[in-house]
Amino acid sequence: MALLVLAFFVVLVSMTAMKKGEQLNEVKRKFEEVKEAIKEEKKVEGKPKIEEEITTRIDYAKGLIVSLKEKILFETGKADLSLEAKGVLDKLHPIFLKIPNQIVVEGHTDNVPIRTVQFPSNWELSTARATQVIRYLIEEKNFPKERIAATGYGEYHPVAGNDTLEGRAENRRVDFVIAPLAERQKTAPDKLLLIGTKELE
Repeated sequence: MALLVLAFFVVLVSMTAMKKGEQLNEVKRKFEEVKEAIKEEKKVEGKPKIEEEITTRIDYAKGLIVSLKEKILFETGKADLSLEAKGVLDKLHPIFLKIPNQIVVEGHTDNVPIRTVQFPSNWELSTARATQVIRYLIEEKNFPKERIAATGYGEYHPVAGNDTLEGRAENRRVDFVIAPLAERQKTAPDKLLLIGTKELE
């Protein structure tokens, strides 16, 4: 009996993971389409290729992570959104709006210390950057306040080594963590937990 119960839970967990994976991959595909659309736009000389500064990956413990590099959002050591940053957020906003998921905006930095009057440490800088992003989405784009939150991790959640310029550039980022919906949040039985294809078109 114990083995049967264990087998049941293994199958249940596997099926849930597969379903979440399918859902997250569908939303990821939509963000990749946005990147391709950005790529086709006229490039501004001297500016980074925006589509190369946006990456997507699936973390099955957290959800879909849409990561924006610092250089398309902020000047180094600052938390004021650039005009270019607002343009990028304007393009991503329709997808954020059409999916019913909770979104956590995470600010991340490299490990180079910052000690200014405004930002005594990387904790303050990373949190301020995440907050500026959600303030823009809420105040300028009318994004639902109850579906978005901000947090700052400073240098403590790196995605690359901090011993090179390239690695530090990878770590200076803002992540949009799009969590899978719980079963109870489904609005209709024929919809997937995360999305229905018509909702994202």
